[in-house]
Amino acid sequence: MPNIKLTIEYVGTNYSGWQTQKYRRSRTIQKTIERVLQKILQEDIRLIASGRTDAGVHARAQVANFKTESDMPSRKLQRALNGNLPGDIAITKIERVSPDFHSRFSARSKLYRYTILNRNYPCVFLRDTAYFYPYPLDIKLMRDESKVLLGRHDFSAFCASGSAHKNSARAIKKIKIIKENDLLCIDIEADGFLYNMARNIAGTLIEIGRGRFLKGRLRKILLSRSRRLAGPTLPAQGLCLVKVKYK
Repeated sequence: MPNIKLTIEYVGTNYSGWQTQKYRRSRTIQKTIERVLQKILQEDIRLIASGRTDAGVHARAQVANFKTESDMPSRKLQRALNGNLPGDIAITKIERVSPDFHSRFSARSKLYRYTILNRNYPCVFLRDTAYFYPYPLDIKLMRDESKVLLGRHDFSAFCASGSAHKNSARAIKKIKIIKENDLLCIDIEADGFLYNMARNIAGTLIEIGRGRFLKGRLRKILLSRSRRLAGPTLPAQGLCLVKVKYK
């Protein structure tokens, strides 16, 4: 039975996140793609994703896989999918992978980007894909402070309540803060993310850049493991899953 890997791009604005919700009639990315696959392949399809993205969160390269009885060529399936999916979802790549490939458990790390429009007036074209923040920020201080997050730590201080994760330890492999003209991007690569972890880290770094949190505060927040000491959860529209890395 072929194991098919999809690489998926989507704007999450009009969806209640990735995951199909059993008890709600919500429009989700997973449900939308599964319905089209079932129509094309004429069989029951269940997608396994690298992880869930929340309502309003986007993806440049979400990864999902499924097993099928069909031998339809990858290019033909890709054309059929993109011809039937709504315009805010696209399948950028389809591959046949080994039977033991699992989009979630085979992943080694994920890269998320939080994008901030940092100027004194908004942009109508970026309102769904960037967080508008009109105040000046100390980018150097944000970069210096962010280094304490590198490595394996307990990230309880950046985990929203209601998380199903029992283990709060994660390893951040890279964190970069990039400023290009009016756009500020916070890139975080980790072996996994807790619920709202990326958005909470971005919110804390904003507080540092604004001068509300002094130098050395981020280390104290991290060690405290207390969510109430960290910064706010930034809005979903600024967050994007950029890449999922495998072996």
